[in-house]
Parts: sequence; structure tokens; C-alpha cells
Amino acid sequence: MSSRLVLTAITCLWLSAMAFAYPPKEKEPTGQTVDSGSFGIFVNGSRVATETFSVQQSAAGSVANSEFRTEVGDKSVQTSALELDASGDVRKYQWKEVSPGKAEAVVMPNNDFLTERSTDNPQAKPQEQPFLLPSSTSILDDYFFIQREILAWKYLATGCRREKGQVQCPQNQKVQFGTLNPHQRSSMLVSLEFTGRDKIQIKGADRELNHFILKLESGDWGLWLDDQFKLVRIYVAEDRTEVVRD
Repeated sequence: MSSRLVLTAITCLWLSAMAFAYPPKEKEPTGQTVDSGSFGIFVNGSRVATETFSVQQSAAGSVANSEFRTEVGDKSVQTSALELDASGDVRKYQWKEVSPGKAEAVVMPNNDFLTERSTDNPQAKPQEQPFLLPSSTSILDDYFFIQREILAWKYLATGCRREKGQVQCPQNQKVQFGTLNPHQRSSMLVSLEFTGRDKIQIKGADRELNHFILKLESGDWGLWLDDQFKLVRIYVAEDRTEVVRD
């Protein structure tokens, strides 16, 4: 699989990031799964939810599908689908509550900006909220952590390179991104920074991973990616939440 097709489909800004991740091949497939799997979500060491995801691409664009399912309480289920065009702009984002409720929301470009339409149930009249945000805005919704991996890919394209099998980024380079959280119907400016290699223990095994810090208004998130740029772990110290790839 050529990284060049993958990154053109996901966002043209990511070409430099993924070009040193995967060597080119002679023939390009018409469609590929870029990443798939599941994350376990833990609070205070106890598993509370699971996110199952896949990111697929084609020459026309890409789609990140996700299902979030709680393991305790009402055992709610939510799904999301983030569709990007070939330039990486938002074509459509859809969130649905499968159970116990039936709420849903859709974010789509409307002229030069994004608009969200949401409803608490399929029979209710949708509420519409415009945002003065371009379609290049990154979607960072609640519960769907694969969207943080996509944001990290954007960061990697801002000047990082692969050297001797490892990620090399400018020291202390913070990059800001405009984001939209459809659940909260709010926008936020966040920043991402690569802090270097980090040796941590995951599932009882020592691993050396690439460590990033995602800075939000509510606090810092630690992100760890492997050398194939797959998200392996997230840790939020403020609420003792850990997300680990299964």
C-alpha cells in the first residue's frame, strides 16, 4: 500500500507524514483499510467502554467509522462516521445514539462554513446551528478516540520526518488546530506537540513509542503512537482515564 494514496485520500497535508511510514508499490489498490481495531477505555484501572473503529480510504476520500459501547450501567451504544474528501476537508460527519436513546447529529459544509443539525429523536424537528468554521476544521467528538489519531497524522505532516526507523520532529514544535466537538456543539483551538521517544509498559510489556501532548482548555492529553503511526495509548491525568489499543 502506498502511503501517497493513503494520505491524498485522508488529507493532502499528511503526505509528508505517511510517505516515510510505508514504502511505495508499483500498483495502487482502489480502496484500502488504513487502520482498524478497538480501544479499551479504562477509568481508575477499570474497563468502562470499548471503541471499535476502522479507517478506509479511496482516491475519492476517506471514511473513519467508529462504535462506542459502554461496559457498565445502561450499556449505551453510539456510532460515528467521519467522511473526508480527497483534500482532507469534512464532507460529512454523522453521530447516532443507538441505545438507550435515539439522538443524532450531522455536520456538513454549508457554503463556506460548517453547519450542525441535531435532534433528540427521529420524530423531532432538527435543530440547526451554524459555525464560522471552514470545512478543513478537525472533528474531535466525545467518545471517538480514533479522531485523535487522525489529528496526530495531521501534525506529523507539519515538518516531521522518518530517520533510522524513528520519528524526528522539530524540538518543541507546537502546532495549533481548529476543532469542532459536535456532542458539545462547541469549537476549540487545540495544540499538539511531539516530546520524543518514551518507554512505557502496556499490558505488562515494555514498549518504546512516540509521545505527543495534546493541549486542550480542559487540560493535557498524552498520546503514544507506534512507528507505523498507529495510536496505542491515550492518558488523561485529570480524570484518570486511559485508552489502550486491544
